[in-house]
Amino acid sequence: MSDAFGIVGGDLRQLHLAQSIAEDGCPVYTACLENAAGSFGLPRLGLGELAGKCEVVVLPLPASRDGRYLNTPLSDQDIWLDDGFARLFAGKRVFGGMLGKLKGSSALWQQARCQDYYDREELVTGNAYLTAEAAVGLAIQEYPGTLLGSHCLVTGFGRIGKALCAMLRGMGAQVSCAARKSKDLTSIRASGCIPVAYQELSGPYDLIFNTVPARVLEAGTLARQTRDTLIFELASAPGGIDREAAGRLGIRVVWAQSLPGKMSPQASGELIKEAIYHMMEEG
Repeated sequence: MSDAFGIVGGDLRQLHLAQSIAEDGCPVYTACLENAAGSFGLPRLGLGELAGKCEVVVLPLPASRDGRYLNTPLSDQDIWLDDGFARLFAGKRVFGGMLGKLKGSSALWQQARCQDYYDREELVTGNAYLTAEAAVGLAIQEYPGTLLGSHCLVTGFGRIGKALCAMLRGMGAQVSCAARKSKDLTSIRASGCIPVAYQELSGPYDLIFNTVPARVLEAGTLARQTRDTLIFELASAPGGIDREAAGRLGIRVVWAQSLPGKMSPQASGELIKEAIYHMMEEG
């Protein structure tokens, strides 16, 4: 593989991704990563120059959070998503994560060969395990007690929820998991955890991990917790917690979205690279 790669924007995942691709022997150029703690010796270019040199362009995960600007937390540049930005990459092979908002910003994205690496099962599943691992590490750091013997609730039995249940059980926690589907409740029981329907949530729990991006922890459930209950919000916006009720009740909520980019950027960058390579091999 000898294509020149342009890595544009994103967090430390993108920097480790760029370094890993360079170690594979490919030319790599970066843009909008100038405030990263280390550049790894990778050349930095302006967007126009990068687009001229690179046939393959990798955008962040997510490519945009608001549909107006590129996701560039490690840059002082605000990259407006307009026709001018899209025109830079016409005819290029463009990879990015959660591309819906980006592609909706300009009809000119139809002139690029865009593929969403976050549609890849190997990346989504790997990312779920990294998220669960980071959440457990954060719980050890933030919770004054011990996970051994603690009463934990996981809301949602998707990829992250399944990984969390297994890890918490492995550390000796008593784990309940809330889900809507009867088949998931059966799977939760089979995994050695306690299945709970959302309408039956009670408590109190020592720690609660929410993985559902829709309101599932309402004021009534929160009122049955104690002031020592610690809640971790892992889901993307809008999250699943009644923030106002939690604040009124004095329950501490740790906002812990996008954990792989913060706590395991190297491993996450490798997962993104593997997904991109697989897509390129598949044509």
